[in-house]
Amino acid sequence: MNLHGLRLFHAIVRFGGVTRAAEELNISQPAVSSQVKKFEHELGIRLFVSEGRRLVLTDVGVQLKEYAERLFLLEQDVENFVQDMREGKKGIVRLTATYLPSNFLLPGWIAKFKQTHEDVELVVSTTNTRMAFDQLLRYEAEIAVYGGSGVTHQGVHWDELFEDDMWFVVHPSHPYADREVNLAQMVAEPFIMREEGSATRERLFSLCSMNNVAAPRIALQFNGLNETISAVKAGYGANFISSLVVKEDVREGRLSRVYVRGIHLKNKIAVCTRAGEVLSPAAQHLVQLIRQEASRITGDDIRYKN
Repeated sequence: MNLHGLRLFHAIVRFGGVTRAAEELNISQPAVSSQVKKFEHELGIRLFVSEGRRLVLTDVGVQLKEYAERLFLLEQDVENFVQDMREGKKGIVRLTATYLPSNFLLPGWIAKFKQTHEDVELVVSTTNTRMAFDQLLRYEAEIAVYGGSGVTHQGVHWDELFEDDMWFVVHPSHPYADREVNLAQMVAEPFIMREEGSATRERLFSLCSMNNVAAPRIALQFNGLNETISAVKAGYGANFISSLVVKEDVREGRLSRVYVRGIHLKNKIAVCTRAGEVLSPAAQHLVQLIRQEASRITGDDIRYKN
């Protein structure tokens, strides 16, 4: 079907005549008339009859008008949809995150994002470092929000947001609570840690290797961050963890730090994307908000002051 002819027919009906249709479409009146006559000839159907100087729809014209209205309303819907996608007002953003940012940072950031991007669908998965980067590079996620040592991965663009301190923590009744010990003493304690693939676990083992100290004994293993903290707060073992996670527990006396002589490690929080790839508009807006919110996190927010 000649869609241009259908559009002219629809314009004549919509604006009430050839003259107004020509004005609205910014083309000449004779051109509108000739194109509509050509359209009728192509269809083999009369769409208008003349009543004096006025055009009146035939019965077929009335029915075609209904189809044309539905078609051009759908066209407008498509244009609005594309415009919303282009402006990042709609879309789907798949995000993967390691346990630290997923539990302690993303909920607030996402809630703020949804206040201004209600129609953007966010699909969030929480996993360990290894799986987070796997999901990003396998195109199962568009963004990865990472907390860990800051190790680089080929094919990943790294945008560091901020860093905080890594702490050793125990129950307040533990003999090492609020004391300074050496690394060998610390790692002789039973540790509550995350599963293999966790960046924090790998950093602890690497720390021991670099200092020629025996690897810690993992007495309990959980596939979640909160579970490891809860076990230590219940009175068993030690944990090596980001201060961002436990600063309130330490401040309020549910956990205590152990100061390990000569050990001062930082934990990096970063937003990662595939290198050389342009994010979807909705994802760009989300990353922009994450950067803004992360920039508001001060030293007092991420570091417990003694």
